[in-house]
Amino acid sequence: MKLTILSTAFPYRGGIAVFTERLARAFQQAGDLVRISTFSLQYPNLLFPGKSQYSSSESPNDLDIIREVNSINPFNWIRIGLKIRKQKPDALILKYWIPFLGPCLGTISRIVKGNNHTKVLVVIDNLIPHEKRFGDNLLNKYFVNSVDAFFAMSESVYNDLNHFNANKKKMLGVHPLYDNFGDAISKSEAKGVLNLDEETNYMLFFGIIRKYKGLDTLLKAFADERLQSQNLKLIVAGEFYENDKPYLDLITKYNLSDSVVLHTNFIPDKDVVNYFCAADIIVQPYKHATQSGVTQIAYHFEKPMLVTNVGGLAEIVPHNKVGYVTSQEPLNIADAITDFYLNNKENDFIAGIKEEKKKYSWEIMVLNIKKILESIH
Repeated sequence: MKLTILSTAFPYRGGIAVFTERLARAFQQAGDLVRISTFSLQYPNLLFPGKSQYSSSESPNDLDIIREVNSINPFNWIRIGLKIRKQKPDALILKYWIPFLGPCLGTISRIVKGNNHTKVLVVIDNLIPHEKRFGDNLLNKYFVNSVDAFFAMSESVYNDLNHFNANKKKMLGVHPLYDNFGDAISKSEAKGVLNLDEETNYMLFFGIIRKYKGLDTLLKAFADERLQSQNLKLIVAGEFYENDKPYLDLITKYNLSDSVVLHTNFIPDKDVVNYFCAADIIVQPYKHATQSGVTQIAYHFEKPMLVTNVGGLAEIVPHNKVGYVTSQEPLNIADAITDFYLNNKENDFIAGIKEEKKKYSWEIMVLNIKKILESIH
């Protein structure tokens, strides 16, 4: 097939860019011709909460990436829509995660479909955003009505689509493994790279820090005396996308300064392996969620997980097989972490992970996307 993927990609950083590039490679491995159309302007700086939108890595030389889409310029949307319409790819695959992009992607999609050849499919992360704003529903509706089909990676997002258009073709699949961060290394080696104590046990909270990810809940759980009495520390690895003061205040309030390791800058792709491999368990105490790339990195590195029972997280972390699904209560989280160390669950969970991870392949995702494209008439 001849495909255009319109999404975040290099030189932008973050999980969506990683996903886009990995999906493109999966199509290439299947023999398809893939072009990535990414943003010349993704977010105005005023709307971006982090320090930088851009990657410090080298440009991937195995992908055809063109920076050309301006998210806030309607004249650009028309130009890009006409360009892709003229190129006549068999499919335009969009990545959608925030209503802000609805006008841009919805307009381009409508124009491209005017060639009566290109099918438009969306790999959808979120429809109802984690942090809601006025007008979200209108922007989502405009976008949803512009495309042919959806590929959702959690049941909650799959069901959300019915609130906007129940008649669109849609498929529920899984978020494949993030297997592009290299091979696992030993705990000892990873701890050495990060200058961590060889004899200490470590939990990991990974990724950008926003309210919905529940780091405050985790800090309250970690203050539990059962955890503080162990040789255990918490690594927080990721950039604050909001004011860090409430979290630092909690660390002070609960006397956690000596047991919380803060690496609160954006973690480059090449360093991800060190953080995951140094940890015994990956903790995601989210307050709400759809799916998460962090779980798929954990699967790749075969690390046990703790997630809360929100969104699609429980769908991909079978309780007591690969880790824990808990409530959002700090006590319940502390109970699970205590059980993990007290009953030496790590090796049992790793065995479960090795079995469970087999279903999360990019090849299966490519086959499913082609299947739904074939059903569009």
